[in-house]
Amino acid sequence: MWDSSNKIARMINRFQIHWYTFWAMARKELIILSRYPVEFVASFGQVFLIVAIFTLGGLMFSDFQDSAPVSTANRYSSTSGVVVYGFVLFMFLSDTLWTIGYNIRHEQVQGTLEQLYLSPANKFLNLIARVTNILIWTSLLSIAAAILMSSMIGDLPFKNPLLGFYLLVMSLSGTFGIGFAFAALTIRIKEAAQTAANFLQFIFLILCANFFPFSALPPFLRFFSRLLPNAYCVDAFRSALMGFPPGYPELAPFEIEFLIVSTFGIVMPMIGYRLYRAAERYARQTGTLSAY
Repeated sequence: MWDSSNKIARMINRFQIHWYTFWAMARKELIILSRYPVEFVASFGQVFLIVAIFTLGGLMFSDFQDSAPVSTANRYSSTSGVVVYGFVLFMFLSDTLWTIGYNIRHEQVQGTLEQLYLSPANKFLNLIARVTNILIWTSLLSIAAAILMSSMIGDLPFKNPLLGFYLLVMSLSGTFGIGFAFAALTIRIKEAAQTAANFLQFIFLILCANFFPFSALPPFLRFFSRLLPNAYCVDAFRSALMGFPPGYPELAPFEIEFLIVSTFGIVMPMIGYRLYRAAERYARQTGTLSAY
């Protein structure tokens, strides 16, 4: 009985320590975010420009040659759903690559990463704390994008909200796993990670068809799209919220996409964690935690 009580007390104490550490690291990220009000305002302007440009571009790739009579408003509504819901996932992916992944390089250069490893704090919580920043900031930008889109071309289709929320959670979970894996890569390749982030961002933008239907991609590119779990996340997420209009989802039957997205959301964070811990051990053994 006494041993069992001590074990429970130790577990509670360990949880409290991890929670306080996580909150301190998350608060640090939020304080840094609040120190740049100009960037805060500029981000909303950037979202407006991106949404406007890619919405008009997405209209060029939309299939208006449907044999069934469809009103112009419904066509624009479908196009806005494709663009906005794809844009939401792209923003989370982009911010994950930079905020979770490449920012490790900034801490490496500044020396704060090495100092973290000299403290008794949980090292992986440093990455998880960045998720808080992404969830708050990117969610605000996503809401702003949806409002702007609605004011430009009409109401967004918003159906199956619970299913859409589940797919969003699984998609973000898998995306954060990619961020952990990219943080591991950043520790190894250092400054070249900036080029890698830009390259991956462009590749995901094209192959995941965030701003246009997958049918607009050439067949050989759709082959590579089907190899990316993120592409199924985009396809399933926007298809569900658009109410599964004719032709959606495009890559596979929804049951298969649902399984892929769920597996991606569960497995990828664990893979990313393992890769980051391996890169972390390598950096500690070679003394490159603060290498330039």
